[in-house]
Amino acid sequence: MELTGEYRISAPRETVWKAILDPEMLKRCIPGCKELEQTGDNAYAAKVQVKVGPVSATFSGSVELTDMEAPAGCRIVGQGNGGIAGFAKGEAKVSLAEDGADTILTYVADAQIGGKLASLGGRLVQATAKKLSDQFFTSFAEALNALAEAPPAAEAS
Repeated sequence: MELTGEYRISAPRETVWKAILDPEMLKRCIPGCKELEQTGDNAYAAKVQVKVGPVSATFSGSVELTDMEAPAGCRIVGQGNGGIAGFAKGEAKVSLAEDGADTILTYVADAQIGGKLASLGGRLVQATAKKLSDQFFTSFAEALNALAEAPPAAEAS
């Protein structure tokens, strides 16, 4: 299933690029993320709790950032196993474009699922996948927009 989206972020492209590479930012923005541990250069082990319709499961898996084109974008590849619930895997091509002082983040993602999750029906699974993608990118954009709007730190007298 293919998912797409576009977000305007009130921050320079270089700042957005650095945030994509920040494990703490990723952990904060991934819906249901319980753990995110760096295992290598741009590679992470993750535990994520997800609910799709009546099925709730904790997925253990990996996330890797590849095809790095600083600061224009990258590919995010992930896979996870939720035990009896099944598995999920996918990838997203993330692109960053300058638009004045802002950055336009666009993504095109493709996801596959198997096991019990696959039996829930394509519409429910696609709607949930779209919702989770939107939650991640909305959280990511909001976190960066909040940083851009924060007043500068008070200077010590």
